[in-house]
Amino acid sequence: MKIKPQKRHIALQPLSREHHHGLLLSWKIRSGFSKNIDPKRMRSYADWFYKTQLIPHFEIEEAHIFTILEKDNELVKKALAEHRRIKRLFAETENDAKTLSKIEEELEKHIRFEERVLFPEIQKVATETQMIEIEKIHQPESFEDNLDDEFWK
Repeated sequence: MKIKPQKRHIALQPLSREHHHGLLLSWKIRSGFSKNIDPKRMRSYADWFYKTQLIPHFEIEEAHIFTILEKDNELVKKALAEHRRIKRLFAETENDAKTLSKIEEELEKHIRFEERVLFPEIQKVATETQMIEIEKIHQPESFEDNLDDEFWK
């Protein structure tokens, strides 16, 4: 059974593109493991991605997107809990291979949840005024990947 892509409101499309880059991070980590790449090399890239892409993405979602729903909404609670879990994983410094494996899994699962469940719900309840505000607030620059060490190739 193939999952049909969701029609995303134009205001949320930049966030969905950022999600695509997050899914690529998960793919790059899996690819690195399949090529027996030193986890330290993968971790260096993952940390760069976290600092430059994920942190600002989480901040936009938490301040401007999730707030469209009620604070006690179960979907919002789940998304916030997943953000905290992902942040804790990036703070781990002990075992890069184990941590990267968890990051890869958690990040992909989280993105799929936001794209398939949370964003459609937000689109259902958001007013056009709220969507226009999101468009004004979030106009990301085009993604520039860190190609210093393309371990996934």
